[in-house]
Amino acid sequence: MDSLFTEQYRRLKECHYLILYWAAEAEVRGLKYNITNAFDDLKDLGITRTKQSVMAYVESLFMLCFIDVKEERNRKNIYLAESGARALEELVKSAGFKTKKSRFMEGV
Repeated sequence: MDSLFTEQYRRLKECHYLILYWAAEAEVRGLKYNITNAFDDLKDLGITRTKQSVMAYVESLFMLCFIDVKEERNRKNIYLAESGARALEELVKSAGFKTKKSRFMEGV
């Protein structure tokens, strides 16, 4: 099972890493991070131009059980799942991606 997990997290791209990272950071700060926040942040960084792309990134993380998405008060909030926390930890250790600032986090 660990080899499957390793294959899964190694296929993640920068956009996936950032969504995992920002969702974790939001939890630590007691905030709710949602799909619109992810779109705004990734668009500001020039990683994507469409909300459809962000939906695909979020859906792929959800299907891998790395995040949970809950509809709360007309927002789809993103929560880091246990396996997502493990994946994020491995990605941080590998230093494959650089952490970038979230406009949402900076604005709060």
